Amino acid sequence: MSEPSAPDGPVVAPASMFSDCGDKPCPEPIIPTATPDQAAALTDGVRMRENPAEWAFVRLSKLIEDYEKGLDKDEEIAARIVGLPGDGVMQIEDVGFWGPDFIMFLGRNNEGRPVRLIQHYAQINVLLDARKKPQEREAKRIGFQLSELVEKTNPK
Repeated sequence: MSEPSAPDGPVVAPASMFSDCGDKPCPEPIIPTATPDQAAALTDGVRMRENPAEWAFVRLSKLIEDYEKGLDKDEEIAARIVGLPGDGVMQIEDVGFWGPDFIMFLGRNNEGRPVRLIQHYAQINVLLDARKKPQEREAKRIGFQLSELVEKTNPK
């Protein structure tokens, strides 16, 4: 049985799929090493969501985008996740959710095969990590595309 291949670009969900919490602003994260401006940047333009999986997805997207800002041009984001075989590392190519409770990580394992990790939003434990990109292509950055999706679906 062959593995389905991942789509080339992000799959965009319709705005009607996302909940609306009105004007509730996103609480700022408490990160001891971050300046107030850095913490505020994580919440810039973000509104709270009623759907817990969507709310976890929104904040995870912002954290991934922030982490990618510190990567070298030859590095890509990866994740170390307890329970994955081998060294427990997967290269993250996309993140999604299926409300009200699932967060999905789509990517590749160390052998380059497609993998999909589905977790309950309350069980997310992800160590963001960096790994060298293949020499033949530019490093992929997923934070920007995730951020665009978050912005498009923000409650008005």
